[in-house]
Amino acid sequence: MPTFLHTADWQMGRAFSRFETEDGAALVEARFEAIERIARLANEHQCDAVLVAGDVFDAQIVADRTIRRVFNAIKAFTGPWVMLPGNHDAALVESVWTRAKRLGAVPENVHLALEPGIIRLEPQGLAILCAPLTQRNTYSDLTEIFNTWETPERLIRVGLAHGSVQGVLPDDIDSANPILPNRAEAARLDYLALGDWHGTKQIDERTWYSGTPEPERFRNNGAGYALIVDVPGPGELPKVTPLETARYQWHQWRETLTVESDLDQMLERLQALPESSVVDLRLEGSVTLAGEEKLINALSVAEARFRSIQCDRSGLQLEPTDEDIAALKADGYVGEVIEHLRTQQKDGDAEVARDALAILAGLLKDRKLEASE
Repeated sequence: MPTFLHTADWQMGRAFSRFETEDGAALVEARFEAIERIARLANEHQCDAVLVAGDVFDAQIVADRTIRRVFNAIKAFTGPWVMLPGNHDAALVESVWTRAKRLGAVPENVHLALEPGIIRLEPQGLAILCAPLTQRNTYSDLTEIFNTWETPERLIRVGLAHGSVQGVLPDDIDSANPILPNRAEAARLDYLALGDWHGTKQIDERTWYSGTPEPERFRNNGAGYALIVDVPGPGELPKVTPLETARYQWHQWRETLTVESDLDQMLERLQALPESSVVDLRLEGSVTLAGEEKLINALSVAEARFRSIQCDRSGLQLEPTDEDIAALKADGYVGEVIEHLRTQQKDGDAEVARDALAILAGLLKDRKLEASE
């Protein structure tokens, strides 16, 4: 009973420029750790092979060091690896793959599927039907040729491809590269291992996307897994088991704060997240001065606790209550300025007015503390 591991969309060489330098470097390193984790899982589950369904690399132009580190990261599993070019690392005449070969970085147990064909892994009982991308985008189904390829009846027949199953996936995935929804049935495949969709997704009983092993986007699509596939025998249904591989969890929240309890509930949810979180917050609505102080303190704690947290507060207005103003002893002219800034938040300079109001409140609070001391 052959057992293999299905993975895809490693996107090695991807930069995380939107993050702080330290955080971006950690996210890059996590992707190498995910490959090492995949190799260990392949050993633990006594896999006969590892199949990588495209986009090992994020681009054709990646550093030589990145290429070498990718192949170093897989060394724990000494069985066969089959790597398929995807849309990001297509098998062009001159590509990241030809460069990897020139560098001598590709181990002997790695089979590069740089052209359409069948890779027979006879000792493992597998015939891998490969449909690599030889250009970034195609508009014909490259897996159609699977229908015509014959394989020995004793071998498990596995398709390996990278693209979009038509009529099933959203329209905004990375590439066109259409794949017929019933390709596994039409081509008599025991299993069809797909890449391109970055989340784990079952298409039918024999067709799966493994998704990327380490999330790299704020999408709730089930990223961060690899698939262990057991096929009892030719023609029998596979058993597919998702295994978690992700180090970091990505969370994107869009929150509208209206009353004090909204802020309290959001901060409770934030506190409940694990330390391995990458958080993107966008806040709208309004908050009191006391609420703003509570929010700033909570964000400061979260910055030290999480891998990364970014918070866009440009849509959040400061609405000082009468109690806020009384506590600051902001009467007379200062009180008029506060009221003016409150009004100005509703105009074109809303973000500037909000920041000015926050600064003024901070100054008044500091002055009050100094006076009490």
